[in-house]
Amino acid sequence: MAAVRTLAKPSRSSSAEPEDDMSRLSDVIARVPGMAGERWTATQLPGGLTNRNFHVVTSGGRQVVVRLSSPQTALLAIDRDAEFRNSTSAATAGVAPAVVLYAPELGALVIDWIDGDTFTERDLDDSATLRLVAATCRRLHAGPRFAGDFDMFDLQQRYLDLVLGRGYRVPPSYLELTPQVAMIREAMAVQRTHTVPCHNDLLAANIMRSGDRLFFIDYEYAGNGDPCFELGNIASESHLSDERLAELVEAYYGEATAGKVARAKLFALMSNYGWTLWAAIQDATSDLDFDFWAWGMEKYERAVEGLRDRNLSQLISDVQQP
Repeated sequence: MAAVRTLAKPSRSSSAEPEDDMSRLSDVIARVPGMAGERWTATQLPGGLTNRNFHVVTSGGRQVVVRLSSPQTALLAIDRDAEFRNSTSAATAGVAPAVVLYAPELGALVIDWIDGDTFTERDLDDSATLRLVAATCRRLHAGPRFAGDFDMFDLQQRYLDLVLGRGYRVPPSYLELTPQVAMIREAMAVQRTHTVPCHNDLLAANIMRSGDRLFFIDYEYAGNGDPCFELGNIASESHLSDERLAELVEAYYGEATAGKVARAKLFALMSNYGWTLWAAIQDATSDLDFDFWAWGMEKYERAVEGLRDRNLSQLISDVQQP
């Protein structure tokens, strides 16, 4: 058995006791090829709103990240088997760390440690960086197909059925925006695009730079989807300006046509509208010490602003153009 195991104080702790994490980590590490019997230390990494992540270093110098998830994340439409397969596919495409071990009975996924820097929103507010992000997206999107599909319209409806059925609280005016959402979905269906393997949750914290390469991490919501959702969600999560979003679209497609920019903008709106309900579910069920409601309301307020904007009709017109 390993002898030295320490846990750092987490930045966002759950109700799980450190001893529980220690026990699970011990069981997981004992199964990692080449790590059984070695002494190791583990430090909890910051962030992680649906799991707890640990940087594990062995006496032999091996470094991995162990992700421990909670069974309740199934409410958020997270399929851990699909996450494992998609993480492996993304690693094959060269944009994600290698998967070392998947132990579903322990709720654990082990990936290689990346010696690099995690992005902040400020890092993405840069033309050269956006070009690199776009290139990494293209590499992922050209890689092996993912397990399952991703459609924010479908996911938003699934979340809505759940929160209404269980009586979770939602913003009081949330359902008033249903007609605009239906209109957007109908307009976007006019010019359908082929689906590609997308990450679908590229907030800045899920992007890392190591040397001259970028890596995308955390494939909980990965699936085959519309590349414009990927671009719009990136802009939404990092509060990028319309000008920056247009730059990202141009870097990805080679030109920023009105139709593609409109598609990305509308998906940015739907991203905020849909993830609002993700926050509502977390607010009702999560044991993490985090204000999910405030997080979700910030997204909802931006969704309302966009869905009630007088320029919405122009976006709807543009997105239907060839």
